[in-house]
Formats: sequence, C-alpha cells, structure tokens
Amino acid sequence: MGAVIARLLLLASPVLPPSGAFQEAPPAPLPWIAVSPDGSHFVADGTGELVPIWGFNYDHDDTGRLLEDYWADEWPTVVEDFQEMKALGANVVRIHLQTARFLDAPDRPNADNLRRLADLVRLAEQTGLYLDLTGLGCYHKQDVPDWYDALPEADRWDVQARFWRAVAKVGKDSPAVFCYDLMNEPVLDGGQGDGWLVGEPLGGKYFVQRITRDKAGRSGEEVAASWVRRLTDAIREVDDRHLITVGVIPWAHTFPGAKPLFHGPEAGGPLDFVSVHFYPKKDDIDGSLAALRVYEVGKPLVVEEIFPLHAGLEQTLDFMDGGQDIVDGWISFYWGKTIEECNEAGDLKGAIVASWLEAFRSRSPFAQAPADR
Repeated sequence: MGAVIARLLLLASPVLPPSGAFQEAPPAPLPWIAVSPDGSHFVADGTGELVPIWGFNYDHDDTGRLLEDYWADEWPTVVEDFQEMKALGANVVRIHLQTARFLDAPDRPNADNLRRLADLVRLAEQTGLYLDLTGLGCYHKQDVPDWYDALPEADRWDVQARFWRAVAKVGKDSPAVFCYDLMNEPVLDGGQGDGWLVGEPLGGKYFVQRITRDKAGRSGEEVAASWVRRLTDAIREVDDRHLITVGVIPWAHTFPGAKPLFHGPEAGGPLDFVSVHFYPKKDDIDGSLAALRVYEVGKPLVVEEIFPLHAGLEQTLDFMDGGQDIVDGWISFYWGKTIEECNEAGDLKGAIVASWLEAFRSRSPFAQAPADR
C-alpha cells in the first residue's frame, strides 16, 4: 500500500512558479503511451515501440508529509526529487491526490491546487517522466471535510466523478500523463461499518476506503462495476485518450482462490490495464507468484507498489524475476532521500531503503551508467 514508509517506521522556502515558468526543454518529446493492438503491452502511440513501466510512488516525503502539504512552498524540492527519480532509472512517477484538496465543496473545484497540478504535469514533461495520477485520497483524516463524510453513496460517487472531471481537464492534453488510477485500494463493505475509511491509520494515514457502506442487495460485482463505470464515464467526458486503471489489494495473495473484483469481467471492462500492489511473502515466493498470476487477465499488468517489506531484498528481487514474463511495469517508492542520503542517516530504515534503491536502479531499463550521472 502507499503505507510502506509508515510500516517501516513501525519497525524500527521558495514559492510555486507560475504556469509556464519552466525554461529547460525535455531531453526529447514524450510519446503518448497506449495499449498494444493485441492488448498485451504498453507501446508508444504511433510507433508501436514497447514501453516498459518503471518508477516510484512519490506519495510523501521522509517526514510523512503528502506532496500537497509542501508543493506550494517548497517547489524546488519537488523539482529536485523528480530529477533524482529520473537519475534512479524511473520513467513513471505515481502521484497521490486527496479529494478535499481539489474540491472545496461538492460542486466547487479548488483552482489553486488544479493550477499546481498543471505545473506538475509540465514538470513531468520537462523532466521526461510520465505521471500515474492516483486520486480520491483521504489519507489524512483531518483533511476530510464533514460534508464529504456525510454524503450517501450516490452523492459521494457524484463528487468523485466531479473530482475526476476536474483532474482530467488538467491532464487531457499532455503525453506526460501515463494514466488515471481511480482510487488507491478501494474495497466493498456490505454493512454500514464505521465510516468510509477502513482499518486503523498507519503512520497517521488511511490508505483504504469503502466505495459503499451498504450493498443493498447488490452483488459485489454489481457495485464495483457501477462505481468503475461512473468514474470512467466522467473521465471520458473530457479525456478520451489517457489510460485508466485502479490499484488494488491482491486478495488472491491473502485468500487463495480469490478472483479479481475490480479487474474482473464484470467491473474491469472500462479499465485499460491491471494494477496490483504486491509485497511478496517471506519464504513463499512461489505462492506470491501464483497469486500474481491470478491478475493476468489479458491486459497489461503493472505491479504499482513493490518493496521488500516482508520478504527482504533478495527474495523480493526473486519475485520480480519470477514475474517478469507477465508484468509490464514495476513501481516502487521514493521518499525524497537519495541513496547517499539514506546511507548517511546511519539507521536501519536508511540502510534498507538505500539497498533497495540501489538494487531497483540496477534493474531499470532506463538507468544511466554510473559514469553518465
């Protein structure tokens, strides 16, 4: 989940430039990314050249702040971090956007943050990186307005659709947008529950949300299909080109025999590719790979979160090697510290992150030779 830094912790000022302010040209224009005609891989639109996905979740910094908490006042930090991720071999950066930061009211988008998002898109173009825009976050409970929590399902989905129309209007004309990820790890709940957020916070953040609090006689497949269709239709009203997915918990990893829900035949039709979040189990790489193969459904497959959380570095790399025949992309984590800075920290967390970044960089198809950096 986007909570890896929180789990590790459990273990162990310039102004934003105005739109158009960037001066440096990108190394080369980014081609638009599309799904291959046979539906199996990502390709550069127009040439058909294979495009592997390799990158980082840029979900928060080393202190736990979300990007939206500091991008207005510390823009040079964001620019530097994008350059560092590029040097680490990334071609994709996954960004996490909170609902309430982009909607001031159910029918009123936040113009300031939409402009900042537009600047981020231009930064991606300048740096030669694609963006995986993951939306509808409620990571910081204190940021979730009472009006949003109080909405019944249908009205909440309407607000979510407005969020995506607003975000898609920003991204629709840029090839630097790789995809829209509808929500991080949505789940169903057939009962009323205790609200829309699920579980206890990790590192002060909630990473899992319900899309309903009452299935009202509907099957899980019906609810998931209705929700996916509602949001993808909203995006397609303004953007008919960029890819759409939803990053999911791989329940087949927890419950052998479980089948994909959001990427199943009922709900997955409007989605262009499969995104799953995998932290392989220690000493059970074969079992983890078997669970991964459940999500091979005839579309490109991206492991949108990967980190040696349970299995350790070597076994996690074994998992990646074992899945390379079906996986079209790997996205790990970058929290604003370089390999050198992690090593200088002199603690266990820094050592783990530094070792992983070194290994992840070494496998990137885009990594520069050390002499070139």
